[in-house]
Amino acid sequence: MSNATQLLRFITAGSVDDGKSTLIGRLLHDSKSIFEDQLSAISRTSEKRGMTAVDLSLLTDGLQAEREQGITIDVAYRYFATPKRKFIIGDTPGHEQYTRNMVTAASTANLVVILIDARKGVLVQTRRHTYLASLVGIPHIVLAVNKMDMVDYSEARFNEICTEYLAFAAQLGLHNVTCVPLSALVGDMLVDRGDNLNWYQGATLMELLENVEIDHDVNTTDFRYPVQWVCRPQTEKYHDFRGFMGRIEAGEVSVGDEITVLPSGRTSKVKEIVTYDGNLQTAYAPQSIAITLTDEIDISRGDMFVKADYLPTVAKEFEAMLCWLSETPLDKNRKYLVKHTTRTAKCLFSSIDYRVDVNTLEQHANPTVNMNDIAHVTMKVQQPLVFDHYQRNRATGSFIVIDEATNNTVAAGMIV
Repeated sequence: MSNATQLLRFITAGSVDDGKSTLIGRLLHDSKSIFEDQLSAISRTSEKRGMTAVDLSLLTDGLQAEREQGITIDVAYRYFATPKRKFIIGDTPGHEQYTRNMVTAASTANLVVILIDARKGVLVQTRRHTYLASLVGIPHIVLAVNKMDMVDYSEARFNEICTEYLAFAAQLGLHNVTCVPLSALVGDMLVDRGDNLNWYQGATLMELLENVEIDHDVNTTDFRYPVQWVCRPQTEKYHDFRGFMGRIEAGEVSVGDEITVLPSGRTSKVKEIVTYDGNLQTAYAPQSIAITLTDEIDISRGDMFVKADYLPTVAKEFEAMLCWLSETPLDKNRKYLVKHTTRTAKCLFSSIDYRVDVNTLEQHANPTVNMNDIAHVTMKVQQPLVFDHYQRNRATGSFIVIDEATNNTVAAGMIV
């Protein structure tokens, strides 16, 4: 398998008992991506439960509490590969009280598979998961209408569900939606087409996952390079070396390019692009590199290299959508830390504008923000941040909030 094989990160989301864990287990099983000892272990567990067939959902429901309750609580990650692509799957919880788990997993996903039980149709939880997917900016959505075997593989039922869902998705501005009928239990339309859905002429779920275009999911226009570390080796060979290390979060950079360092506004030119394997002439997102400059400029961790043609916002105050992760409610009178790219600064919440009911999408003014709540807030930071709107650049438009006293991450935010 080529080292250049693309990596696709995707998550599954759906209501309880829609078959998320079974779907992932079927993908792993049918793509020959599980070991014999794993299969033997879940076969024994299935037999103990009195099941006639292997319960493939056990491949992802790893926590003991999950196995006892028959639900998914934590985000279970699984890894597999085909000759075309490598995959990281996140099996996210369906329950509303685990909204924070889904937001965490969705923040880095290229694609979401939203499952619907063909018998139940579009539910409140389906709308909630779709809203969260739009909130964190997942570029590609696959609507998987599962358990088609329970509705006699009805094409009319499939079309009815798709029409209702697409109308709701359009209200959120989501238009890149692909609908697939399938049966995770039987295996129809996952890896193999099966014999029961001959009226469906589209791609199987695996074909969609292998062929979805993700090259354009990264912002290739705006050069963004947060400085992570100033490298001064202090060795005889490199005693004059002063490189700025980090990862390109968007765009590209070449030797000779003029760059601007924010928030100071100083300018210089790229002298070298250094990597472990040698120097490069041009580097692209999301490569990790070291950059040397032609001028001596005071630069430290948290500064950002950009190009003058595509400048981000530099400000001490901004608005954001916040997902509260902590069991302790948000306290407007307390100071917190905000970590944005490689910069950490003290912050205050100057206002809590409204809370979004993720089930109905209604906005509630003057709210208390508790765990799993989604709220629109205005924040002030002690030092200026260099950012883009989240919809333009997920890397420079996102941040986390940290409790100074406990050092716990209490919120994840998206700048709007």
